[in-house]
Amino acid sequence: MLAIVGTLAGCAGTSLPREPVTVPAAPPPTSATPAVPAARLPADELPLPPALQQPRARWQPVRWAELPGFTDDALYEAWNAWLKSCERPGPVFAALCPEVRRMSIASPEEQRTWMMQRLQPYRVEPLQGSTEGLLTGYYEPLMQAVRQSDAAHQAPLYAPPATLGQRRPWYTRQEIDTLPEARAALRGREIAWLADPLDALVLQIQGSGRLRITEPGGSERTVRLAFAASNDQPYRSVGGWLLQQGALRDASWPGIKAWAQQNPQRVNEMLWANPRMVFFREEALVDADAGPRGAQGVALTPGRSIAVDKESIPYGTPVWLASAGPLVNLQRLVLAQDTGSAITGAVRADYFTGWGAEAGEVAGRLKQPLRLWVLWPR
Repeated sequence: MLAIVGTLAGCAGTSLPREPVTVPAAPPPTSATPAVPAARLPADELPLPPALQQPRARWQPVRWAELPGFTDDALYEAWNAWLKSCERPGPVFAALCPEVRRMSIASPEEQRTWMMQRLQPYRVEPLQGSTEGLLTGYYEPLMQAVRQSDAAHQAPLYAPPATLGQRRPWYTRQEIDTLPEARAALRGREIAWLADPLDALVLQIQGSGRLRITEPGGSERTVRLAFAASNDQPYRSVGGWLLQQGALRDASWPGIKAWAQQNPQRVNEMLWANPRMVFFREEALVDADAGPRGAQGVALTPGRSIAVDKESIPYGTPVWLASAGPLVNLQRLVLAQDTGSAITGAVRADYFTGWGAEAGEVAGRLKQPLRLWVLWPR
């Protein structure tokens, strides 16, 4: 895994007026915009702009000095993620992307100076309630699968059914397992079969994954499953259900799997507590070193991509993230490139840890306080 260091700073107050305004379009940069040397850049002496409002968040302008660890981050690691966002930028950042590309070969000091010149940091705050947020993690699982079911592989992964658009919401997870009409609608839509239904649930919660599939002739190949659709049912945490039942105290994935092994007769009851079902599409794994595509439509970068609530932070926005906890300490530049059904609220992020078992171990246990700052064009 990446070396992750940092600390979580406390919320700072401000004497600025709290009246928000609508987020405006950024003024387009020009190719003639001169680079301003760091010594001449009074970034923390310029007047602060007004607060900005998103549907589910308030952005409060702050000085660059508020961003913990800003002078220490290895920005070049995040620049690759930023370049990916520039493959499909939103209207605000599209005009800035030519400069982002040019700065990809600059020194860290030049990149930092350019950011301070061209961007304004805003602390992300909820419209109401506590300013402390939550950071969790997600990853791209790698699972063993077979193309055709057998005695050891009885957990299917489905492509979207043809009738998905005819019923909103579609059948729940329990109905998919028990109702003849739901089962008939999914017959022939099986992409592959897993040995463990909990592994199928993990893939559905993460939204994508890699399968090492054994074909009927015995050959093996690795493919990627990407999110295609859902049944539009609400997501419910099976870990939360187990805690409510008093069944365990450790609601991490290792704890959930241990409980399932000890209580096989109750596994379906646990799975049915989450009515949401995700359907996939199979894709060729062209580049094993590239992450899956997030909701922005670009490949995710381990340690530098986050999933956010798009009503709080638009896709493609560079974000300063600070979080400290027992598992990881973070002070770094990340890109808002994805979302998830459980990622709602202003100060809420899911941190992409990569793929494979080690990434899964971090993602499965990551749950700690969070602070976010969006970096918006001046």
